[in-house]
Amino acid sequence: MSQPQEVLYEVSEHIATITLNAPERMNTISGPMLDQLTERLLEANADSDVRVVILTGAGRAFCAGLDLRAQTGGGGTGILSGSVVSTTLNLRHTPPTVLHEMEKPTICALNGGAAGYGMDTALGCDMRIMAKSAKLAAAFCKRGLVPESGGTWFLPRLIGWEKASKLIFTSRTLSAEESVEWGLATEVVADEDLMPCARALAKEIAANAPLAVQAAKRMMRMGLNEPFPEHVHHVYLQLLPLMRTEDVKEGMTAYMEKRQPKFVGR
Repeated sequence: MSQPQEVLYEVSEHIATITLNAPERMNTISGPMLDQLTERLLEANADSDVRVVILTGAGRAFCAGLDLRAQTGGGGTGILSGSVVSTTLNLRHTPPTVLHEMEKPTICALNGGAAGYGMDTALGCDMRIMAKSAKLAAAFCKRGLVPESGGTWFLPRLIGWEKASKLIFTSRTLSAEESVEWGLATEVVADEDLMPCARALAKEIAANAPLAVQAAKRMMRMGLNEPFPEHVHHVYLQLLPLMRTEDVKEGMTAYMEKRQPKFVGR
């Protein structure tokens, strides 16, 4: 018997759209969903035709966190087994780590609420666009937990120590508008405009030289944890192979000819 598709995957116009697909339980994370999401993210990152990834959810929620009913019954993702923390989960093969290490730019199109694990997953994307009805719920401490999937790393870097402390310690829920005010999302759009706006942003990114975009993301990620002199050196080492690509020649030629470049990723 085939496993239900809890994560949908589609590629068009150099954009991979990955959709959490368990709307009947508000896309809470199950074991199969966790595995399928990791597989789809890795697939998108390895596909040379994909230049941008959009992550979204089906139904009225993006992701309401872990499937607590499965967790307390001893099933679920393997993060918990009843009240016991699993020691066998491979953290390097879970969505937060895979998202962080991806070369392709990622956009989270928040179609609804993102709580707990769902919020951490959204924070793991490079950019976030929120539907007006969407919310971010840092409900970890309210459940006796901590942000286990990247939140304690992302939040201080995204919004600073004081705001991160306030959000995590209070287990506060932010509206879409508040999320933008706090610096956790770039914009709020009408619910029906969410995917068109996300695709428009993705197309704008995909129109640029993909190797340069990926190198820029790689350098930004490295720059979070290294001193400036070393970072400048690493950027220079990235620049040398880029200068020999067909896309650099095309970019320069298109500029001189006053036309839009057509990049091929080589």
